[in-house]
Amino acid sequence: MTEKEKMLAGELYDCGDPELLELWHQAKDLARDYNVADSADDIQKRKILKQLLGGMGEQLWITAPFHVDYGCNIYFGDHCEVNMNCTFLDDNKIIIGNHALIAPHVQIYTAYHPTHYLDRFGENTDGFAFCKTQTAPVIIGDHVWIGGGSIILPGVTIGDNVVIGAGSIVTHDIPSDSIAYGQPCQVVRANEREDRK
Repeated sequence: MTEKEKMLAGELYDCGDPELLELWHQAKDLARDYNVADSADDIQKRKILKQLLGGMGEQLWITAPFHVDYGCNIYFGDHCEVNMNCTFLDDNKIIIGNHALIAPHVQIYTAYHPTHYLDRFGENTDGFAFCKTQTAPVIIGDHVWIGGGSIILPGVTIGDNVVIGAGSIVTHDIPSDSIAYGQPCQVVRANEREDRK
């Protein structure tokens, strides 16, 4: 099993693996190109996103700067907007449904590390060594709004028609048709359309 296969399977893997480092550097270069592209140059920005991302639907809008680990593990549905300064650590899949609204400074993490230092680094302390890492995917449904500064942790699934309040830390799954916020994020009420007169 390659280190990339271990990464996507959620097993302990070495992020210093040459194949993974090559993908990582490629993503960093593409993200840099995207972040310095002319803001109004939609053709160039879409071209870069097609190279960077694993998949994207129609009418994706990402405001620079946008930061990723690999890029190729990020999948967007149709009509999604990502505001500035978002960071997606896509060491596993990040799947985002249709009509997603992601506010500034949102962080989505799929990577995590063993808690004990010997499990992270082993006993070799000579020179630089990447720590051991594991992953779990993040899945976000349709019609979801993630408020500014929120952090979504590995393995979380957010259902459809969910609002996550600004500054939340999402540590566990959030069911569809919910409004949730807090640290840790908790469902506070159902997300039902108000009667309009």
